[in-house]
Amino acid sequence: MANDFKDIDSMHWQFDLLGSIEIGLTVLDRDFNVLVWNQFMENNSGILPSKIKGKSVFDFFPEIDKEWFTIKTEPVFNLKSPAFIIWEQRSFLFKFDTSRPITSASDFMYQNVTVFPLTSVTGDVQQICIVVYDVTDEALNKKGIQSLNKQLKQISRVDGLTGVFNRRHWEETFALEHKRIMRNNSTGSVIMLDIDHFKKVNDTHGHPAGDHIIKTLAQVINKSVRETDVCGRYGGEEFAVLLTETSAENALVVAERIRRSCESLTPEYEGTVIRFTVSLGVAEVHKTYKDHMVWLEKADQALYKAKEGGRNKVCCF
Repeated sequence: MANDFKDIDSMHWQFDLLGSIEIGLTVLDRDFNVLVWNQFMENNSGILPSKIKGKSVFDFFPEIDKEWFTIKTEPVFNLKSPAFIIWEQRSFLFKFDTSRPITSASDFMYQNVTVFPLTSVTGDVQQICIVVYDVTDEALNKKGIQSLNKQLKQISRVDGLTGVFNRRHWEETFALEHKRIMRNNSTGSVIMLDIDHFKKVNDTHGHPAGDHIIKTLAQVINKSVRETDVCGRYGGEEFAVLLTETSAENALVVAERIRRSCESLTPEYEGTVIRFTVSLGVAEVHKTYKDHMVWLEKADQALYKAKEGGRNKVCCF
């Protein structure tokens, strides 16, 4: 009788322990039927142990890919080797709601999972234990930092007024493209352009109006080039466009498209129409341009020629 009480007492504290720990514990047999389902699993799934014990875990959690999970647990059964599932690879094994539905930024629980073998007295493995850790806070913090870093990276690359690349990032991209062209003996062209008589726009209508015209020009450029082309605000009202795998002849077509679009626009700022034109210089890369800035200088010389020729023109070096 005394031994019976000891056994009951031992079982009591074991069940008490399983119920109080803040991790999920479930034991599955080789057919993936549930043998143990602790309080954490019950609380987060809403499934009573009496409902799930002896039944396939896949019947209750269809989100678990049976083929994948079978392959994942095979070395646990056959090689007695633990398996690990981290949230970066798979957000969760069991789809539970977040433990803090009101304050959490996630609508599900991120999980780290350990699967380890339960060896019998004969040394073989007939059951596996799955340990589920709630790592929602850790995951959201990491994702938040990653998102912030991505935003900071974007901010460091993009011009705040126009949304195109800033001068530093554009020049870095331009230099890399020049090296690629020299290495592969391919081609490319660059366009330099700016707004004609822009100082007059600022003096007449004010700097906010000037900013509006700069943004309008950036929109025209973006609509006129391909996704593979690289547009940047080079400074003030001046822009540079890198046209990859493009001859001077084709770059002139793009430049003329931009020029005509600007000439035909009637942008308004606070009820006032502010028309503007642009001058553009085009230069195709040449094998003698050992430095990318030499190439850019040629486009700048062509831009100067367009301005000297009366503005609202496209010139090619």
